[in-house]
Amino acid sequence: MRVPSVLAVFAHPDDESLSAGGVLARHAAAGARTGVVTATWAEGSSRAGELAEALRILGAGTPRLLGYADARVPESAPGADRFCDAPLDEAVGRLVAQIRAFRPDIVVTHDAYGATGHPDHVHTHRVTVLAVEAAGWGRLHPEAGAPWQPGALHLATFPDSAARALGDVLLPGRELYSVPDEWITAAVDVGPWAGQKLAAVMAHRSEVARGALPGRLAALSAQERERAMSTEWYVRYGARRPGAGSAPRTELTV
Repeated sequence: MRVPSVLAVFAHPDDESLSAGGVLARHAAAGARTGVVTATWAEGSSRAGELAEALRILGAGTPRLLGYADARVPESAPGADRFCDAPLDEAVGRLVAQIRAFRPDIVVTHDAYGATGHPDHVHTHRVTVLAVEAAGWGRLHPEAGAPWQPGALHLATFPDSAARALGDVLLPGRELYSVPDEWITAAVDVGPWAGQKLAAVMAHRSEVARGALPGRLAALSAQERERAMSTEWYVRYGARRPGAGSAPRTELTV
């Protein structure tokens, strides 16, 4: 049975490893094509270099950068618009081009809350939802290549139960946005790839050094890290009845 290809779309370097590193490593290990599009930070920047190392570890190819500036770090892409300020149709068109070039079975991205409410995360969700739809309509963004419709869009998220259990560990003193447990459509066991995922997270050395989430993970005990990193949760976009009252799947499906 062919394992579906996955294109992950996230706001910043390190979001891909933190939110979907296990799924990316799992699919790559099964022989599927995997890739990552990152909305912010430009080629040649320090964090773009860290991203390249993280993707090498995950088996997810080379960085695919939209080239916009981080909302809070203008020097991340000198002379470029902040992602949140860029014309919406332009940003959607850039991502449509990436989707049509890669032709994924599955796209994954931030949920509508962006886990922490970060404006770049939330905007990445919006742009990705629009781009996944637009990619299949040939007369939309015709300059972006032949149309391609991904089979599914899955949103990386946290169920309320996991947020209660992990919130103080991952984001002490801050709110971890979450969704009702019954919304979860896939709870993916990535334990066998947790070491690979952690190595990819640690490749984002500047975030480790400044004590951001990768740094907090580095400071945890091995047992705490395993608890925090061994499951990744998703809501399938467009599910009419998320969860449908049954146990969530254990893998992402088309």
